[in-house]
Amino acid sequence: MLEKGEDIVEREDFDKVRESVRSQCGSRVVIQLDRGRNKVDIQQGVIQEAYPSVFTILVDDTETSPSQLLSFSYTDIITKEIRMKLC
Repeated sequence: MLEKGEDIVEREDFDKVRESVRSQCGSRVVIQLDRGRNKVDIQQGVIQEAYPSVFTILVDDTETSPSQLLSFSYTDIITKEIRMKLC
């Protein structure tokens, strides 16, 4: 069971991640997506919008697929489901 202090730390982490993403809107990023079973996708895109619970990234088109708008939760970053790096 979570202690009262642990819940506050998680909220602070969430708020820090959200503010960091919000400040980088319009920036080009490389994202590494953990797809499970040792499968990892690496794509480039631009952070489009930051909402209270999620943010969106417009992923560049490739030879096999057109541009896509992907959405992620800030929790995905905290749990390392995705990793982002500025280009």
